[in-house]
Amino acid sequence: MSEMNANNEILIHVESGVMTITFNRIEKKNSISSAMYATMADALVQADSSSVVRVVVFQGHEAVFCAGNDIEDFLKGPPTSQESPVMRFLYAISSFTKPLIASVCGPAVGVGTTMLLHCDLVYAGDNAAFSMPFVNLGLCPEAASSLLVPQMLGYHRAAEALLLGEPFMAEAALEVGLVNRVLPPLEANNYAQAIARKLAAKPVSSLIETKRLMKKGQAALVAQSIGDEAKSFGRMLSEPAAKEAFGAFLEKRKPDFTKL
Repeated sequence: MSEMNANNEILIHVESGVMTITFNRIEKKNSISSAMYATMADALVQADSSSVVRVVVFQGHEAVFCAGNDIEDFLKGPPTSQESPVMRFLYAISSFTKPLIASVCGPAVGVGTTMLLHCDLVYAGDNAAFSMPFVNLGLCPEAASSLLVPQMLGYHRAAEALLLGEPFMAEAALEVGLVNRVLPPLEANNYAQAIARKLAAKPVSSLIETKRLMKKGQAALVAQSIGDEAKSFGRMLSEPAAKEAFGAFLEKRKPDFTKL
């Protein structure tokens, strides 16, 4: 069966126990709007309780995975509560009980990278470029990345990724364990689907319990980190640095933080 949101910007397809969530907003580099977050959050909640869905796969286009938040949409409706679409998505993906797979090609910016920290398997095209440029926008990390990135990369590499916010490529992501395998871009989605089908053929109760046991030691800490980051993120959105960063983005100029 297949479903999609009203604007076709998130495609959802379920077949053979695998739900595939596809970013389908290529003209905007798959940047995410509030409506898209809501669609994905609802899909994850439904998939978690469904007896039909056993595995979920996130994928984009072979040229771009996700450029992060749609800035204009984000500024019109910034997340101000735990019930906002973006927060619902972050809590849904971080607490999802079944296997989560991502296929990432091209740019994965901001949440396009941090969401991968909550996936169990990540396959990347050799053109993948990961970046978390929150500081460059006058903001702070989200999606528990302030906790999970240092754990995965080690402190100094995490500081480089989060303080500089510069992209790192697929081979570097493979080296630090963010991705499981690097493939040609045209092969990544198919490979992720093949792994998803392999998982879907296994006993779902065993998959769920194994994932729970692996994650139980820090599940509460991840949820707390998401909430703590959201409070800081919300406060910083209204501060001068973020206003300058977003204004510069919309005006297509370089931001000037020297007087802040």
